[in-house]
Amino acid sequence: AVSLACRMLPIADGSDTGGSLRNPANFCNVVGFRNSPGRVPVWPNDIGWFPISVQGAMGRTVEDVALQLSAIAGPDDRHPISIAEPASIFAEPLERDFKGVKIAWSPSFGDLPVDDRVSSVIETQRSTFEALGCQVDERLPDFRDADEVFKVWRAWRFAIGYQQLIKTNRDQIKDTVIWNTEEGLKLTGLELSQAEVKRTSLYHRVREFMQEYEYLILPVNQVPPFDVNQPYIEEINGVAMETYIDWMKSCYYVTVTGLPAISVPCGFTPEGLSVGVQIVGRHQQDFGVLQLAYAFQQAT
Repeated sequence: AVSLACRMLPIADGSDTGGSLRNPANFCNVVGFRNSPGRVPVWPNDIGWFPISVQGAMGRTVEDVALQLSAIAGPDDRHPISIAEPASIFAEPLERDFKGVKIAWSPSFGDLPVDDRVSSVIETQRSTFEALGCQVDERLPDFRDADEVFKVWRAWRFAIGYQQLIKTNRDQIKDTVIWNTEEGLKLTGLELSQAEVKRTSLYHRVREFMQEYEYLILPVNQVPPFDVNQPYIEEINGVAMETYIDWMKSCYYVTVTGLPAISVPCGFTPEGLSVGVQIVGRHQQDFGVLQLAYAFQQAT
């Protein structure tokens, strides 16, 4: 019955590495959830221990996403990092009292360049979280090394996935994929191991920070939706982007922590472009993220 309901609802699943569930949801004014690695088992999978890319859900509402997870999440020993909790937890009521819950608030994500239209829309919703009973403090954990870690592991994954394809069909593959794959082929074992050490340190810095704060509130993207004919953003607030993915740092910094994060519709720019808010929860507290997202959705 649940599977049939999922097929009937306008929801979809996909994968999120640097934001491929959160970004399109944000730009289309719907909900996109990057759940914890292992929450939704992936099979077949040639790199089963890899936690950077996850399968998850998008939907019109938080309830749609929870319903889909109640069908596709759950343990599976074919996926070695599979989480043991049953999918049925996502069928539980989403209502919760948030009185006194502490939230770290950063509508501009620290020193990242963020388009003023995005941060302004998010800032207007601070009062919504306060009205829910949350204690909202302007704080942000130390995301040092997140950029390096993500780019190393993304390049490594591209090298595994695309090197043979580039050898045989290079003229049919776009330049950004070729570049990212070749960056992966240049990596040394030492560079990979150093990235893993830095990723572990980052995880513990954020974990310790979130012993005090149950949630982080951040922008999903650093820019509003842009022209479909523009391949990627090249500058924000006069700051040049070094690569084709730098405008997504607000998503992929969260990716490397392994924490669950959701994009929920938040408002619109003066031009009518949708802006989402990113709600990040504690380690493997996926249902808790859905609960705050649901409360925010209902309040707005």
